[in-house]
Amino acid sequence: MSTPEHVEQAGAGLRDAFDRLYTPHRMAYIKGEGKEGCPFCDIPGLPDEEGLVVARGEACFVVLNLYPYNSGHLMVVPYRHVSAYDDLTDAEAVELAGLTQRSLRAIRHASGAQGFNVGMNLGSVAGAGIAAHLHQHVVPRWGGDTNFMPVVGRTKVLPQLLPETRDLLAQAWAEV
Repeated sequence: MSTPEHVEQAGAGLRDAFDRLYTPHRMAYIKGEGKEGCPFCDIPGLPDEEGLVVARGEACFVVLNLYPYNSGHLMVVPYRHVSAYDDLTDAEAVELAGLTQRSLRAIRHASGAQGFNVGMNLGSVAGAGIAAHLHQHVVPRWGGDTNFMPVVGRTKVLPQLLPETRDLLAQAWAEV
């Protein structure tokens, strides 16, 4: 196997041994574009397919993460705009837990996930991208799903487009 020829680009510095994987679509996220208002308050008003909603309950809904760690990365979100877990009503907390359990079942049914990361980042200092509106992450995991891309390339390779993943999980939701 031969190493690809690296071409110098004027003004780009010295040639090195690294290839670049450009992901310009991520710049909107980095710049915070579209963060006016609260997307978790806006999503319930959209059609399920457009909002990437997988399921709706009385107090909470389940939606695909727009910037997923893995395919099938869901979030369980209360309709009410609340930032603190301990500010949820009992009914909201119970439904959030039940929808989280059903999310696990649906993902496992749809894609054979072997494990999960489940949790919340409460507050921006804890890593919450949208700290003002509580949401629980449900991230499916498979043996060997971690490779050099996220570690070295800071890039995720997802095998399916989000609308296709939403359709697959919505169908699995109805079956579990």
